[in-house]
Amino acid sequence: MAGARGSARKRALAQLAAGTPVLPALVVCVVVLSGLADGAGMIWLPLLVAGPALAATTNGPRGVFWVGFLTALLGALLGVRDGVPGRELIAVLAALVTVTLASGLASVLRGRRERVLAAVRSVAETAQHALLKPVPATVGPFQAAVRYSAAAAEARIGGDLYALIPTPHGVRLIVGDVRGKGLPAVGTAALVLGVFREAAHDEPDLLAVVERIERSLARNLGHDDFVTAVVAGYPRAGHLEVVNCGHAPPLLVSASGSISAVEPPHPAPPLGLRALAGHTPALQTLPFADGDQLLLYTDGVTEARDGGRAFYPLAQGLERHVSHEPARTLDALHDELLAHVGGRLHDDAALLLIRKPAADRAVASGAGHPGPTAAAPASEAKCS
Repeated sequence: MAGARGSARKRALAQLAAGTPVLPALVVCVVVLSGLADGAGMIWLPLLVAGPALAATTNGPRGVFWVGFLTALLGALLGVRDGVPGRELIAVLAALVTVTLASGLASVLRGRRERVLAAVRSVAETAQHALLKPVPATVGPFQAAVRYSAAAAEARIGGDLYALIPTPHGVRLIVGDVRGKGLPAVGTAALVLGVFREAAHDEPDLLAVVERIERSLARNLGHDDFVTAVVAGYPRAGHLEVVNCGHAPPLLVSASGSISAVEPPHPAPPLGLRALAGHTPALQTLPFADGDQLLLYTDGVTEARDGGRAFYPLAQGLERHVSHEPARTLDALHDELLAHVGGRLHDDAALLLIRKPAADRAVASGAGHPGPTAAAPASEAKCS
């Protein structure tokens, strides 16, 4: 009970300190001290309005009125001390009262906007969890991790999409990028994910899953809209199926540490544009043994630029940070990506990493990965 009371007292003091207009009060004190030192109170009195004006940007109405009262009191004392004529002193004090009232109103409006913004962010987070469901640390035989950053930080969601689900036909996943941004892109992402989740359970053939998504987008998208995506599945032990529809090639990390780009054998158009291109995507079958990893990502990662307009080198970053823990690998990659762009992404960015742990080892292994070698072409990939 004593600990609970101490904790409650600390919280109360923290809330009081957060609501106390320290900086505005300091500004008022500096102005008053300057007036006392200079002896010309009338010159310094108008500057007292900075106190309540500043309080409106940092505090609630109560803090604003507290600073306004302090300002008026000290201003009156300073004016009387320096013999400021009564009419001029009244005019200055009336200006202080007016600025305090206006600042209090501004503080009320700011508080309302902040509450509305907080509510919007809460709704956005709920929508994100409904659309981009959290990926557990283990899905079927895989360790997994996801990192997602929307370019509009206030929105929390964007046009990039991902899903990783166990199905009767093995674990299946998708990473995609919708053309455009904003609410239309979010709506298209929701459509793709909804169709994928249903088709992934219903269709035994991975190409049939892609075909279901294509038909749905053909009915619902405009002529200039499309979605690039990589759809993958693990139908049986040791074999990974990949279908690339105009998306950036995934990076395959072998158990030995070599990194290769999984280039599609035949380029295919993005989802929604097949009728214009006339090409159908091909199914690749890759060997995927214990210790292998697959990184899927969107172009918001590889097209992120630094101050010198240089792209982020994802393959080299993966070489530096790959480990036995996908979450730790993506944490390091995401931090390095943000440092590369200076802290703010200008496009949505998604990273999804899966790893097949050895059957005789614990899934949550903390050991580091052996040092990877230079990136090599994915010569082991074959079309089925």
